[in-house]
Amino acid sequence: MADQEQKPETTEEKTEEQTPAPVVETMEETKQGAPENAPPPAKEPPPAAEPAAPETVEPVVEPTQETIAAPPTEEAKEEATENKKEEEPKEEPKEEEKEEAKEEVKEEAKEEVKEEAKEEVKEEAKEETKEEPKEVTQEESKDAAPEEEKKPDEKPAEVSPEEGAEKSEEPPREDTIQQAPAPTPQPTQTTGMGTMESGEGHETDPHATTPRTTANLEATATVKIVLMPSGQVVTLACTLGQTLHQLKDHFSQELKMPVQLILLMFDGKAVEDTTTLADLGVGPNGTVQLEMQSADPVNTPIKTYRPRQEYHMPDVITVRVQTDENAYKDVVVEIERATRKKPYLGGYRHKKTGVLYHHATAQTIKKQPPPSQVPRNCRDTQTVQQRHHVQQTTNDTSTQMTGIGVYVSNMEDKLMVPGKYTTADEHHSMIFKKVIIIQKYHRRWLAKRYVEKLKQDKVQRLEWERLEELKKKKEKEERIKKEFERRMNPKTKEDFDLLYHALEKWRQEELERINGTSEGAERKAALCMLLDQETQLISAIGRHKLEADSENKEKRIQAFLSKAAAPKKWKGHDGKTTEMDTPYTIRAKELRDIYNSINMKYLTQDERLDVLLTLKHTVKEHDCKLTQEIIELIDREADLLMRGVREGNLEGLRKRISTLFLQYIKTPTFNPEAAKLLKVPQDPSVLRKNIYFCPSCNQYLPSTEFALASNSRTVGKCQRCTKIDNDARTRQDYSTYTYMLKMLRRAEERYGDGSRIAFLLQEQDLRYLVEKIWSCQSILSAWDDIFDLVLSRWDKHQEWSPWNCILLTKDEAAAHERLHDLEEGYGLVFIQKVQQKHVLARNYFSRLPGMAEHLRARANDRLTQPNGPAINGQQVPVQSRA
Repeated sequence: MADQEQKPETTEEKTEEQTPAPVVETMEETKQGAPENAPPPAKEPPPAAEPAAPETVEPVVEPTQETIAAPPTEEAKEEATENKKEEEPKEEPKEEEKEEAKEEVKEEAKEEVKEEAKEEVKEEAKEETKEEPKEVTQEESKDAAPEEEKKPDEKPAEVSPEEGAEKSEEPPREDTIQQAPAPTPQPTQTTGMGTMESGEGHETDPHATTPRTTANLEATATVKIVLMPSGQVVTLACTLGQTLHQLKDHFSQELKMPVQLILLMFDGKAVEDTTTLADLGVGPNGTVQLEMQSADPVNTPIKTYRPRQEYHMPDVITVRVQTDENAYKDVVVEIERATRKKPYLGGYRHKKTGVLYHHATAQTIKKQPPPSQVPRNCRDTQTVQQRHHVQQTTNDTSTQMTGIGVYVSNMEDKLMVPGKYTTADEHHSMIFKKVIIIQKYHRRWLAKRYVEKLKQDKVQRLEWERLEELKKKKEKEERIKKEFERRMNPKTKEDFDLLYHALEKWRQEELERINGTSEGAERKAALCMLLDQETQLISAIGRHKLEADSENKEKRIQAFLSKAAAPKKWKGHDGKTTEMDTPYTIRAKELRDIYNSINMKYLTQDERLDVLLTLKHTVKEHDCKLTQEIIELIDREADLLMRGVREGNLEGLRKRISTLFLQYIKTPTFNPEAAKLLKVPQDPSVLRKNIYFCPSCNQYLPSTEFALASNSRTVGKCQRCTKIDNDARTRQDYSTYTYMLKMLRRAEERYGDGSRIAFLLQEQDLRYLVEKIWSCQSILSAWDDIFDLVLSRWDKHQEWSPWNCILLTKDEAAAHERLHDLEEGYGLVFIQKVQQKHVLARNYFSRLPGMAEHLRARANDRLTQPNGPAINGQQVPVQSRA
């Protein structure tokens, strides 16, 4: 009876704070403290429909011991109320067993339980407050207290050891958002009929509530499916009347596996397919966790669940419409995604499916009427009405005056004195004067800005002129430096022409000096000495020529090999260049690499033998006299290398191998790409065409070996004989005129009007035109530096010709091309002077065969075409006068 009297008192203390949570019992602790004749534990109730709120465990102590509990949530209060109504009162424990349990616990856990219970309950209360910040009012706590007092002897729900073990494990991994887990309460240990505090932590079962007898099967609940063994959690919203067989069908389609191999487990036990969620004890808006396993985990394991992607409608669809009985027509429909909300303009609903159909007007935008073509004017928009309305705005202010009990300091007050009265005329005259002052300063500012701009333009012009002068000076220095380098290290034919021209110029100067200063025997001796010096200089030039020929020969060979191995290139319609390797170009690349390998120096004996072996296998593919000789020389060098002969003694042998292999590469039979690069065609029928006889060297050469001038009527000497004659006698340098002719042809190409005379002239013709007609100087400024002079069109609307040109500097030519009318840019005297030059040029060049034919063709064109103004060779229509 002592225990029965203590419980009401403890209950009164509890009602002041919170209703206690059910006590959790573990199997191991029961086995240790329970006597043999203890009554069997109550059966495990099925899980509740809703997850229980986070629970706090209150240790059972003496009535004088103070208890601490966390504030309950609204869900916990409602669930506790329903559980108390549904549970039936149970038998009260015996008084003797209670007394024994209290005596055993009192000495061991009195102080330990009190401290640990307070700390853990405080931490759990803090966590619960963070997760569910719901406040419990004082009235709700009072309402829950009487219900607790009605059943003081009610026995709390128990939890099986299997559930406790499962709850102690780590929660499975979830791919969806889950609720935060409830805080872990401090479990109690029962010994016999008493309770004892335990230090071990176990989680309570959130479903450990009495099952619901009735449930709304249309209500929804949250189902968490744990896919084993991956541990992935899939969360679904299902109705309480949904069976587990329907869940299996759903996951069978999602996971692509048979329904028979899917097993659903609840609390570690298999559940029948006909079981609904309500049968499992799930309430409305509740949560239940199921485990999904495979019946054949080895052959058909559970795959990872991937949610279905959203369907995206295409922009264009094709709809087949039936036009006649057996005729169909495909119609392309464009889908318009409107941003506006579709209005409901009427429709109907399908009775069975419940689908709502709108009328067609809700699917399409209303067609706008076409704008009217008739101009419309309104009288109100044509007139302007002015109306003056005076409006005085309110300005409320408050002031503080000195009064009884109020003192206002006047130290910062200001004394306002009325000024002179200004009339309207004075005010307007004052505004007029200020406007004049503002305009004056504004015009002054504009004038200053204009002057500053002129100063900046002047500075920029002077800076530009200085930079141009420096640029010209630098270009001249670079040209002189380059010319000096060409004379010291000649490489090309133009470089040697420059040397011979300088030699002839020096010889002429020395000859004039000797003839002017010496006579008789002294003159003859000076001439003999001059001849000896000329001979020495010619021999020095010859030595340079031999060195340059050897270097140029190697460059020509490498250029030949690179051209043969180059891939085929062409441009597409998009402007991109496409390259393609053919079997012939690949063959040419292999031969080029082998040729470069056999000419490499400083190779070891093994490397040289590998190169010779590769060359031998390549040449063996064709059996002829040339390949046999190459193979014989390869075997000879390999034998000498094995005997230890020095490399200096093998240079001649290696040179023979390289020369014969180059001949092998140039043979079209072995290298088909070399056929188009040879000067001598392989076809005898082609060889007989365009062949001319050179009377100087008595050789038959192709037409490409002859340089034809515009005044030549016969073929004459070949280029080689012409060069030898120039080096021996005339020693002329045409490099400057070659550059000038190249610039002239480039300028004519930019016009694009079919000019041809500039492409008929040669360097000799251009030299005569510059030296004899224009006297090697600009007709405007008399500038005589030949490198700065260019030949431009006199009339830019006509094609260039010797009688339609003018010799100017580069800057003068650029300014001349910007002129639209020659008479406005030049005076009459200057124009007559230029026309006189044109008459001299026409008289000379009209005697040339090519020029005469062109002049006759142009004269015929002028006779057939009507006279009148023309632009770029095209007639401009002229209106006839009335």
